[in-house]
Amino acid sequence: MSDDRRTTDSDYEMTRESLARGTLLHALRADPPAGMTVRSDAELERTLRTTLERHPSGRDLHVFAYGSLMWNPALDMAGSSVARVDGWHRAFCLRLIIARGTPEQPGAMLALDRGGKCDGVLYRIDAAKVEAELRLLWRREMLADSYQPHWITAKVDGHAIRALTFVVNRSHDRYLGGYALDRVAHLIRTGRGPLGTSRDYFDSTVQALARLGLHDAGIERLVREIRGADDAEAEAANG
Repeated sequence: MSDDRRTTDSDYEMTRESLARGTLLHALRADPPAGMTVRSDAELERTLRTTLERHPSGRDLHVFAYGSLMWNPALDMAGSSVARVDGWHRAFCLRLIIARGTPEQPGAMLALDRGGKCDGVLYRIDAAKVEAELRLLWRREMLADSYQPHWITAKVDGHAIRALTFVVNRSHDRYLGGYALDRVAHLIRTGRGPLGTSRDYFDSTVQALARLGLHDAGIERLVREIRGADDAEAEAANG
């Protein structure tokens, strides 16, 4: 790959095939957004190995999904179920400058942040496929240091299950902790990048929660804020 390659829409597709090829990794390393550092293969492998050291060899592994993994997992799964996690909540708490945002038109991205509770989807990965599937997941979630892998306890029908998920790195310069609701809504409404809009990501998350019959108070507040901003913009445009 030449050093002057520019990223294209297809580089940002989140499919098993593109993750296996490392398309996004190569594209970002060749053309990183201003202010973003992309992990090397060695760094990705080191963080993966550190995480796997805390998982018993030969056992199935569970992954807790709360955002795009709910509606586009791109994982080879042995099963899935609705689950709840206590002590963490779903939040649009990361400023997004790749995929569905750029440094010029940043969007907002979901992560798990401290406090509250979160309902989502628990995926089970067969023991024989754990390492291969997590390597694909690492190429999706661990490109930069905005996310941190974290072991949590998920509850399914009253049963506690140890699971892996990705939580926000609160020390990251793109962390939006403390942002007012209207500012986060503005990022969602205006963010745009090679993969599409931040609004599409938000709408897909809302639709996935509805399909699963899950309610999220924080997301519902954002829905009201975004719709109010849409109505105000339309009213202003109509004079």
